[in-house]
Amino acid sequence: MRRENETILVGFTLLGLFPGTRHIDILICVILLVYIVAITGNTTLVLLICLDLRLHSPMYFLLRQLSLMDISLISTTVPKMLTNFFTGSSYISYIGCGTQVYFYSALGGSECILLTFMAYDRYVAVCNPLRYVVIMNPRVCLQMIILSWFGGAINSVVHTTYTMHFPRCGSNEIHHFFCELPAVLKLSCEDTLAYERVLLIMGILFLLIPFGLILTSYVLIFLSVLHVNSSKGRNKAFTTCSSHLMAVFLYFGPTMFIYMIPSFFHTSEEDQGLSVFYNILTPMLNPLIYSLRNKDVGEAFRKILCKDLIIR
Repeated sequence: MRRENETILVGFTLLGLFPGTRHIDILICVILLVYIVAITGNTTLVLLICLDLRLHSPMYFLLRQLSLMDISLISTTVPKMLTNFFTGSSYISYIGCGTQVYFYSALGGSECILLTFMAYDRYVAVCNPLRYVVIMNPRVCLQMIILSWFGGAINSVVHTTYTMHFPRCGSNEIHHFFCELPAVLKLSCEDTLAYERVLLIMGILFLLIPFGLILTSYVLIFLSVLHVNSSKGRNKAFTTCSSHLMAVFLYFGPTMFIYMIPSFFHTSEEDQGLSVFYNILTPMLNPLIYSLRNKDVGEAFRKILCKDLIIR
């Protein structure tokens, strides 16, 4: 029993991003730059939505939460990876690994739910505009936010509890740059088939069903937009919805590949590449997608910038 407990409580060795790759220092510097851009972009978007009254609408209220989730998600993994690289260490404690698993799973689940609510918001705005203010009232928006964060937390408790209780009999080397669920599970010396079934069920609940609801919402939106007589109205609807749809595909595509497809169909290197994409690149791209393709955000940024220049 003592030996088993020691295998459970001992820390892990993170092998890092693409171990053995040449010029890894250049890749790390690029990731550091991406991290800075992601934090700056999402923080700017949050501040713009808070400061500009024109952005005090349900869509931007939900978008602000997405930015907060992106800041938290990328900060769950990247700082530890950068710290390990620059200090020459590869160690992460058992508690540190469990903390990463918890927050990563919680934020990932919350973002899936939130993106679904954002799709519903666009559906109501385009297909039922006369009742939009009534349906998407502040109370409903607040309930959506609470449900998103709470649902992600419940999802995370399940994953963290199952993943971290498995004993390890051999190597403690994680073939990843952070404690991702499939990578940690590979260290277990027990049969994880039952948990993999739980993982599949949670994947259906938090990935497949939300993705199906989002696609259904946008099919209905596009069918409705085709009947709009004004070309300006059609273009505005397509611009707003296409930016959200782009963010959805960037997030759900890689995530479903990793968690919905059996692990023997993809390698550790492929998992790392996809993890970099949705865990690091997507939080950086989201504020760019929403700001570059959104006139309201662009005008709010110019307004704040002009005020700052006038004050100076």
